[in-house]
Amino acid sequence: MVRQRGFHAMLLLGLALMANGPALAAEPPTAKPVPLDRMRYFLGKWAGEGHGQPGNWNVEREYRLILGDRFIEARNQSTYAAQEKNPKGEVHEDRGIFSWDRARRRFVLRQFHVEGFVNHYVADSLGATADSLVFTPEAIENIPPGFRARETYRMLGPDEFVERFEMAEPGGAFALYSETRFKRKP
Repeated sequence: MVRQRGFHAMLLLGLALMANGPALAAEPPTAKPVPLDRMRYFLGKWAGEGHGQPGNWNVEREYRLILGDRFIEARNQSTYAAQEKNPKGEVHEDRGIFSWDRARRRFVLRQFHVEGFVNHYVADSLGATADSLVFTPEAIENIPPGFRARETYRMLGPDEFVERFEMAEPGGAFALYSETRFKRKP
């Protein structure tokens, strides 16, 4: 009788596994690293200073996991004091969502700016070196046709990185528009 109960328990377990097999197979094993893990470097709060064509600014940024830890959200606020290049000063805000496109095996960044610009970036590669990521847009909304952009993140250590944003006018070469140096906040 004990042997028969053990057999029934194993049979029920086997049937349950077979019935749920497709569902279990659809989810990747949790122990296997997800490529998005490389972006976890950025998680947390950062502060920095920038300079470039619009003048000089201070910036606060936070990167956090969202939606079941499948995406990373970046929340950015840059404050420009009144200055020669920007006489009125301003506060710039943007939001970004980083994801991993399994089909292309690339990081994707969708970025929304308070001025109405929307950039849909794709990483050129996992980075020319282990300490850099280069994104170029597949599409830019609400900007004249032909403009191009490039955003590069270069990690300088565990608590510091530099972000360079370059633009190119139609038919022109890339030129530095802004560079911001970030330090991790305690």
